[in-house]
Formats: sequence, structure tokens, C-alpha cells
Amino acid sequence: MTHLNELLQTQSALLIMWGALLIHFILPLPANAHPAILWHKFAEILAEKVNTQGSYAQRTLSGTLATFLMLIPALMILVALEPLVWQSELYQLVLLILALDWRGLSKLTKPLLHALATQEKQNARQLLAERLNRQTDTLSVVGLGKASAEVLIIGQARQVITVLFWYGLLGGIGAFMYRLIVELSRVWSPSIPANHPFGLAAARLNLWCEWIPGRIFALLLMSGKGMSTVWAQTRRQSLSWPSRTAGWLLCATGHKLNLSLGGPAIYAGKKSIRAKVGGRIVPSALHLSQIQKLLNQRTYLWIGGQSLLMLIAAQGL
Repeated sequence: MTHLNELLQTQSALLIMWGALLIHFILPLPANAHPAILWHKFAEILAEKVNTQGSYAQRTLSGTLATFLMLIPALMILVALEPLVWQSELYQLVLLILALDWRGLSKLTKPLLHALATQEKQNARQLLAERLNRQTDTLSVVGLGKASAEVLIIGQARQVITVLFWYGLLGGIGAFMYRLIVELSRVWSPSIPANHPFGLAAARLNLWCEWIPGRIFALLLMSGKGMSTVWAQTRRQSLSWPSRTAGWLLCATGHKLNLSLGGPAIYAGKKSIRAKVGGRIVPSALHLSQIQKLLNQRTYLWIGGQSLLMLIAAQGL
């Protein structure tokens, strides 16, 4: 019994991570009950008040102040609540579960693959509209394949890998704060003309949070046969992508599987010119299955590697 208590104390962070991943899949939280819904509402209301007409500098300053106005009180509340809960470990577990969204991506993949395989374009557009800020109602079969690949790749990196990265560094509070930053950057996405430049601060903060884990995960995606070639092509092509971290992830996956990704996107009726990256094959339902398999395999490697590092760190302490 004493040995078990010592194990729980020394490896509590690792056990919390494994427990959160397990519970996340076994007992999923309904999407309409997630705290992110309320967070979205607050962000929309605040933007309506302060994202008004003004100069570029004024709207940039408004967006920066609004970002801190949303995040700092949230952080203070999360820190203040921890001493009040019965078990700190349980609090960290709940926050990590709320931060993860691996199951949501898995649930999206099956109907999306079916819609693309049967060329049910309207159904595929509707599924993607729930995950993307860009317009999906005019996407062709080619555009749907590319957009679907982008959702899976960037979604896995953000909603699983980077969440686990910040959990490893800052615990459940760090993981949940990152999730709030992601949601805020989506609500105020500067890709939407009405949110530019108001949403730049939230978007840049999100990019900063993803810089290290995104690149490490991209290296994991490149690993294996032909890594040196994929590495060289990714380094060259990622320079042309608006978000360098997303560019690394898309280029690494595209060259690894020889898939053509990227290309123009439409936000609120305005066409955004984005580079085409990756290989030559347009993604279809079959290729999306290959992408999901690659992402899950590398995610398991990430979990194993992070678990080992946390085990070593706990033993060292």
C-alpha cells in the first residue's frame, strides 16, 4: 500500500495524462456542454463592443487589450480554484480532459471519409464548415479533399499534440489555457476581413504556443523512409505558407505521402491566395485514411516519448 501511494505521488502527472486520454475516449463530453461554447459567446460579445471602426493601429491595440482582458482573468480564476478543490490531481485531470479534442477529430473523420468516397459534396461541406472559418459552400471535390486533409493535420497538432506539450510543461492549467487561446484565435481569426487587424494578437499568441510542438511533430511526421528528402522539401516550401508552423505540418505530410495540399481559400467572400505545397496527388477518401493513420501512429510515438520524459523527470525529482 505504501509503495502504491509513493507511485501515485511520484508519477501523478503521468497517470493524469494517461487517465485523461482514456476518459476522453470512453466518456466523451457533449460538444454543446463544453466550456468553449460560453467562451466563444464572451469573445463575440467583446468583439462587438471594441472591434469598431478606427485606424489600423487603434484596432490592433484594441485586439491586444481584448486578448489580455479575456485571458488574464481566466488564468487568475483557474489558479485560484486549484487550492479549493478536494484533490489537486482531479482538478488537473478535468482540465486536461477539457483541453483535448482527439475524439472530436476521430468522430469527424468517419462521416467525412464517407461523404468524399460517395461524392456527397454538400454533406462534406457542412462537416468542414463546423471546423473551418473559411467558406466551404463552393468547394469542389478537389477543394474538399485538400480542406479535409488540412483539418485533420492541423487539428491533430493543435488539439492533441500541443495540448499534451503544454500539459507536460505547465500541467492542466497550461493545457486548458492553450485551448482557450486556440478558441479565441478562431473566433477572432484575422483571416476574416472584419477581424483584421483586431485578431492579430490572439493569432500571434496561438502561433507562439505552437512553435516548438508543431515543429517537433512535423519532424515526427517526416521520420522514416525518405526523411532527408522530405526535410529539404519542407524547409523550402514552408517559407511560402502564411503560418510557418502550419506550413511545416502540411509540407511534411504532403511530401511524406506525395499529396497536394494548400491552395487558395475564401474567407467571408474574399479570396486568400495561399501557396500549393506537398506532392502531386490530390487527396481523396483513401488518402485521408492514410493521413489519419500517419497522424495517429506519430501521436502514439509522441505520447510514448512524453511519457518517458515525464517518468525520467519524476524519478530525478
